[in-house]
Order: sequence, then structure tokens, then C-alpha cells
Amino acid sequence: MKSSDSEVLFSDNHILVAHKPSNLLTQPNHSGDVSLEEFVKDWVKKTYHKPGNIFLHAVHRLDRPVSGLVLFARTSKALSRLNEAQRNLDIQRIYIAEVEGQMPFSSGKLDHYLIHGDHKAIVAHPDDKEAKHARLTYSVMRHTQTTTFVQIELETGRYHQIRAQFSASGHPIVGDQKYGAQQISASIHLHSAKLAFLHPTTKEFLEFEAPAPFS
Repeated sequence: MKSSDSEVLFSDNHILVAHKPSNLLTQPNHSGDVSLEEFVKDWVKKTYHKPGNIFLHAVHRLDRPVSGLVLFARTSKALSRLNEAQRNLDIQRIYIAEVEGQMPFSSGKLDHYLIHGDHKAIVAHPDDKEAKHARLTYSVMRHTQTTTFVQIELETGRYHQIRAQFSASGHPIVGDQKYGAQQISASIHLHSAKLAFLHPTTKEFLEFEAPAPFS
């Protein structure tokens, strides 16, 4: 997937919201592969005719195989305020996923403790060193013969949290072979579908949505 498949949905002097396709990095890493951050920086330079370095920081990140909305801060003040809002659970982040099997309840909460392992989140005991609490809520949207579509709201933001928690619950995300999925897909069926928050400067309520490519 190329960065040209990315799209900027909103931008002002303080924040920017972009859509990341699956299989694109959120930020540059050692691989040298193109990233959403690089695409957005180039977009800002061209759109606002800005020379030199561009201040741009992701407030949250999406795993490479995950698609959807990403919020960036364009100033250090916006970044500080948005980070605080995220710690206070004042940024609503809604995901859509298709998971294997039939989820037995129409809604529920998943609670686990996770350790950041070697490129993978590992379910741990609460007393284990470095274990961090991971919590999310979900509601079932619909069933197919072999899968369940769920809407997910994060209460914490741990590494690979959604992927690890649904796998630990016996319902890995479709296509997510790293976490035990049996059904193969070109990308995992997990999508950041909605962001809602107060603008860090104007305090205006902002809401953004993007449909899941697999629904």
C-alpha cells in the first residue's frame, strides 16, 4: 500500500486528522518503508508552503496492518493538551473489527494484563513485572456464519491491545495470523473508525468517522 492512498481529512494550525490505509506505517522506523507521517509532512509543506522542518507528532498510533483515523498535533502546545486529554480518557476512539467465531454476548468488557514482548503483546498475570492493565468495551454489530463484527472502545492504549485481547478471548481478528487467526486476509480486519474530542485550542467538539474497508 502506498502513501498516496492516505488522505488528510482535517487540518488547521494546531491539529491534523488523516486516514491511514492498512499495511502503511504510522511513523518511520528502521525499515525505511514509507509512512503516514512522511506523507502528511509533505502534504503540510505543499499545502501551507512551509519551508524547513515540520512539527508533527502522532497523538496515537495504529499498527501497520490496521487502517483508519490518526490524530496528529501540529504544535507542542496542542500535543501536550491532547496527550493530557488522552490520559484522562477524553478522546473517544472507536474501532470496528471482524473477529473469528460467534461472540456469545451482545456487549461486554475485556480486562487483561499485557507485557510488551518481542513484536507482540503477551497476556500476563497482574503481579508480573512490567504487566500493564488493558481494558476495552465492545458491542456486537452483526454476525456472519463464521465471524462477528464488533464495535470497540478503548479505555487504555496498550501495544497491540485489541489484537491481543480478542485473541486471548478466543476470537482473534480475521487475518491476524500473528495472534492465531485461522482465516487469511491481505490485511487484518481492524479499523480506527471514529475519533471525537475537544479541539485543544478552540475547545470546539470535533468528530471524524471513516467506514471500515472490510464491512
